[in-house]
Amino acid sequence: MRISFSKMQGLGNDFMVLDLVTQDLAFTPELIRTWADRRTGIGFDQLLTIEPPSDPDADFRYRIFNADGNEVEQCGNGARCAALFIAEKQLSPRRALTLETMSGPVVTHRVDASTFTVDMGIPNTQPDAVPFLAQEVQNAEPEVRVNGGLAQPVEVNDQTLWITPVAIGNPHGVLFVDDIVNAPVVELGQMLTNHPCFPEGANIGFCQVVDKGFARLRVFERGVGETRACGTGACAAVVAGHLQDKLATEVKISLPGGKVRISWQGQGSLVRMSGPAALVYEGHISYEL
Repeated sequence: MRISFSKMQGLGNDFMVLDLVTQDLAFTPELIRTWADRRTGIGFDQLLTIEPPSDPDADFRYRIFNADGNEVEQCGNGARCAALFIAEKQLSPRRALTLETMSGPVVTHRVDASTFTVDMGIPNTQPDAVPFLAQEVQNAEPEVRVNGGLAQPVEVNDQTLWITPVAIGNPHGVLFVDDIVNAPVVELGQMLTNHPCFPEGANIGFCQVVDKGFARLRVFERGVGETRACGTGACAAVVAGHLQDKLATEVKISLPGGKVRISWQGQGSLVRMSGPAALVYEGHISYEL
């Protein structure tokens, strides 16, 4: 079978995007892993599909599959690329789109030719929503535990780390660090993303606060590894930082792939993310199931 696809990226977080509105095709987790291989395949962090919606209030269904073949709930950088893809393929003339996802609807707004704002929904910091299973840790400082009602102690390699669990469509754990450059992102990320405290896995963000309006972030993504950028991770970092009085309501987040702006007014309000999306190239690939 021969299909067309687009290679896209948002801040270096890269995607293979499939139009399943005008194309009819099937794929398997094994095939996704084959396509995701950067040496022998197309190479990407996630596969995105654009499909007819099952929700009558949505414009399209937007699905996300990590490079390991598993479907996941949400991807902020992917949502911007999905909106650009829909415009480039002339699937809709609308500048504002409602996309149906596993975790609920997200709304994208086209600001200009390459910039989009995404309403990422209302974050949830309740442990059950992430989900996060709290641990009893000896000698944990209780004042940290109640700071913002969020920070939770997690034991890793005989050390206690303070993790802030946040659900923003998908599960996140935010760890505040003093030095983002030398933070052991890969080492700790591998251990934390599949830690028993995250029974469904989680994306782990390492955040260095520069001032209340600016922070640096690196993210180890569940099923992918460290990526150049993570939109939902940037949202989670701002939620955690704002609730702990580390960050303001309008924050610029610098990731290895570039910068996004995150706006969050506090509990009960939507998180909004603004940033770029780009088409890298278009191609065709033949495959057999």
